Amino acid sequence: MSNSSKTVQAGKQTRANEDMVKKVASTLEEADILRMFPSFVWKTQFKEEIINKISQDALSTLELLRQTKPGVKSSLSWQSDHDLHQSECFGQLISSIHEAVIKVLEFLKIADTPFVMTGLWANMNAPGAIHKMHNHPNNLLSGVYYVQVGTGADTINFHDPRPQRDVIKPPVTELTADNTDQVVVTVSDGTLLVFPSWLSHSVDANRSNQVRISISFNVMFSQFAETLSRPLWSGDFS
Repeated sequence: MSNSSKTVQAGKQTRANEDMVKKVASTLEEADILRMFPSFVWKTQFKEEIINKISQDALSTLELLRQTKPGVKSSLSWQSDHDLHQSECFGQLISSIHEAVIKVLEFLKIADTPFVMTGLWANMNAPGAIHKMHNHPNNLLSGVYYVQVGTGADTINFHDPRPQRDVIKPPVTELTADNTDQVVVTVSDGTLLVFPSWLSHSVDANRSNQVRISISFNVMFSQFAETLSRPLWSGDFS
């Protein structure tokens, strides 16, 4: 058989396959995508007067906490102790977080169950500093409030919590919410995020020219908080 005959037959076979696909496709009715077990991040922006109040309280308190320490060096981070929720200086922030958590629990249709804040701490990331992927064990909800961010330091990454997602990673023509294993959330001064404590997250290198300042927290049901929710790490990393 000549090469030209093979080419002709191959062309016929290709057209036959295309016709078959068209016939099969034409038998399908409208399809639905059933999204199951979604992960969520609850995002809000505080009102301007609240942002100003919290910023003033946070910056003045952090200045006191670090008055005996040198400035945060390039590519390094500093984290306070995790008991800032016991300080009156953060009263406005704690009150606003409490309001936000109630709304999140309502969204999740969780019954009116008492909860407490089990930790509140400040993070300072100098230019070049990163925060590796982690989660917050033994808590229900966690979150972060952004006091000071700038262009190049205004994102946080959330990672797909399903470990089997890494078994196979075929090439894709376009990244979408349905095929990515990481979602990047943009934040600004005054942004509050709340998310499940088991949801892993990370922060890329600070590419701005100023220290990035945020305040993180954990929340747990009151009846479990005393035994399950104490921080599993210490605070001062300077």
